Amino acid sequence: MNRTAQRSAGILAALALGAGGLAPLALAAGANAESGSYFERTATYPVHQNHPEGAAAETAAEISTVSADGQTLIYTDALSRQIGFVGISDAAKPVGLGTLPLHQLGSAEDEPTSVAAFGEYVLVVVNTSTSYSEPSGRVDVVRIADRTLVHSIALPGQPDSIALSADGAYAAIAIENERDEDAGDGGLPQAPAGSVAILDTVGQSPADWSLREVPLAGGTRENPEALDELAQAGLDTPQDPEPEYVSINSRNQAAVSLQENNGIVLIDLPSGTIAKAFSAGTVDLEGIDTEEDGKLDPAGSLLGVPREPDAIGWIQDRYLATANEGDWKGGSRGFTVFDSSTGEPVWDAGSSFEHLALSQGLFPEGRAGKKGTEPEGLAIGEYQGTDYAFVASERGNFVAVYDMADPRAPKYVQTLPTTNGPEGILPIPGRELLAVSSETDEAENGVRSALNLFSFGAAAPQFPQLSSDPADPVPFGALSGLSANPADASQFFAVSDNAYQPRIYTLEAGTPATVESSMAVTGASVELDLEGITARADGGFWAAHEGETGAQNLLVRIDAEGVVQEEIALPELAELGKHGLEGIAATGAGEKEEVVFAVQRELPGEDYVRLGRYLPATGEFSWYGYQLEAAVDGAWNGLSEITALPDGSYAVIERDNQVGPGAAHKKIYQVRLPDAAAGEVPLVQKMLAADVLSALQETSGWTQEKLEGLAVADGEVYVVTDNDAVDDATGETVFAHLGAADEVFDLAGPEPSEQPSEEPSEEQGEAPVAEPTASPSQAPQQDSNQPQAPTDAPQQSRPTEPEAGGDLADTGANSFWLIPVGAVIALLGAAAAIKSARARAK
Repeated sequence: MNRTAQRSAGILAALALGAGGLAPLALAAGANAESGSYFERTATYPVHQNHPEGAAAETAAEISTVSADGQTLIYTDALSRQIGFVGISDAAKPVGLGTLPLHQLGSAEDEPTSVAAFGEYVLVVVNTSTSYSEPSGRVDVVRIADRTLVHSIALPGQPDSIALSADGAYAAIAIENERDEDAGDGGLPQAPAGSVAILDTVGQSPADWSLREVPLAGGTRENPEALDELAQAGLDTPQDPEPEYVSINSRNQAAVSLQENNGIVLIDLPSGTIAKAFSAGTVDLEGIDTEEDGKLDPAGSLLGVPREPDAIGWIQDRYLATANEGDWKGGSRGFTVFDSSTGEPVWDAGSSFEHLALSQGLFPEGRAGKKGTEPEGLAIGEYQGTDYAFVASERGNFVAVYDMADPRAPKYVQTLPTTNGPEGILPIPGRELLAVSSETDEAENGVRSALNLFSFGAAAPQFPQLSSDPADPVPFGALSGLSANPADASQFFAVSDNAYQPRIYTLEAGTPATVESSMAVTGASVELDLEGITARADGGFWAAHEGETGAQNLLVRIDAEGVVQEEIALPELAELGKHGLEGIAATGAGEKEEVVFAVQRELPGEDYVRLGRYLPATGEFSWYGYQLEAAVDGAWNGLSEITALPDGSYAVIERDNQVGPGAAHKKIYQVRLPDAAAGEVPLVQKMLAADVLSALQETSGWTQEKLEGLAVADGEVYVVTDNDAVDDATGETVFAHLGAADEVFDLAGPEPSEQPSEEPSEEQGEAPVAEPTASPSQAPQQDSNQPQAPTDAPQQSRPTEPEAGGDLADTGANSFWLIPVGAVIALLGAAAAIKSARARAK
């Protein structure tokens, strides 16, 4: 096994011991690591792969069901006007089985809203409405085996959801007759009113089934009137009920959420009568982010907020849980448990659901002024004798899992990160699986609608890998740089980019790593976009500010209190486009301090990216060239971090701009900076240290694009991803431990090249170092796409302005045969001997 292969194996082993050994958060009292009572993600399947048009298709997996044998998932795709079939016999390798377009069942304009598997059939609930004022729909009964239409049943209006009774006698369908948000003020009332349809499924054939309607309003279709049961319950606008979601208990009672009306109705299915109606009530929220202002600031409050429940689920036949997304008047940003016998809430998440998102980097700040995390989906499932509630955050892209053994006291267990817009939650207890369908399709940003599969029985949760205390959250996100704390080997500093107002975070190593505190950066002359940070030996920080143009890039010196002390403009970058500074590293102290930084993309006319060195004591700049790997078609590669290593060399992150299945290039290289004469840009040689793609794919999620932070702390190597502030991105933050630095990097190379004096001059700073040397079995492997060169070759260099027709590989590379090889080997051997002697002397 070569050294790079050993490193990859080491990374996987470190992940198995690190991320695989994460402890539950402080609130997680319901599961314990020895019981195997956690879910772990096994696969993320983009549903465009199941579409005839492939990646070009617009898709939206919204609601899913599973065949009776548990082997086939069936999902609705309203954007493509079809339902899809996916084989899950191997939960780690879903297989697309094709789609059934609704034009084969009725019309190309038909829209599937829900599905429910029933024996050999799947019931497809279809919206056929031509307008909001003329709603209509039907249920199509499709044989799963051959996908043929067996029977169609007309519905009395526009349907939303469907639920089947455990005994197979009934299907209940919420007939929403939804409002037109563009009509008037977009609110209620808007005729016609909604209802609930009951499909009696007893009979030899679907043709024998019959349909009944339970009206939820009186009067006429054009002028509905409130029923006494709904009016006396205190529902909002009871004359225009809009059923949203339905769930059936073992007593054949259907619970129906009326989201816009902020209420719940219970219906006895055998008799088709309303048994009870009650208001979902209001809740006071404290310690939440309520302003869309670019700050993660949970200092706001909302009082008397209508819950406006969306999804609903029965627990033990008596209790009801609701996901309170809100709609047009409220949204309590959590979920509630009601006692159905009294209609009273017996437990409410309050602000705790929102705090989970804030503490785990999943809060969508862009929605702070609206409905925050928007908990929309909810399902209840029994696994190994325990009821669990699964509550999905539509905007935070996660599902929170709760132990519901005592419905009056739910216990948070874990968070399951998903792709964007988790909508349908499908427990599959018979196979100890959970399926989550995420409807949002962000093709332009690379995140596609997907089915997320999770398996029950893991000894520990996979997520989060980085978190603050949810009971007292330190909100974080968009981490764009990472640095070790020179004063504390267990700590790191991180910085967020301009997705938020700039802050410096203090992190503590562990499983998971924790965000202990954060500090605002103040006093800058510009709106900072901090893309890199490094802690100074003298205290405080250097940070890299990426300007909108090359001329606006700055090195920023910040004191220990977060106040900007100095801003340094960079020469020679005026022609650079928007991809500017991305990483920064500082070494030395006082007069010997050096600041080294990385630019992400090439300057016009140059076929390499630049690394720079700045000497604060003299104001001197030096420049170096770094050759990027060739990117695949439609992608680009760039640098996103630079970190100082213990032996005087540097590590850089080189990555592509691809996500999900398209992500291919997420690597760390090791470089040494050569001498840089005035007017020249020497080309550094790079050596592959680690391929981080395996770490980003370890938990079977959507592979993150922005691998942007790298630090070596206490001899260990760590990386972190920028989650793009949960804005058109999944929002999942990967914080991975890659192993020991002396295993990831070649730290056994020679000492820095000797100068006439062992102390570097003030003008030069630290002396430049020679290329690392090692036997082929020990040296870091160069990238397979990179031209191979002997490790004892001299550094290549180029003038600042490239020669016409020149190529980077031509600069001196054809003159290697002129080097007295024997002399070079002798010198390197002597350097190695000196280092060995120094090591023994210690």
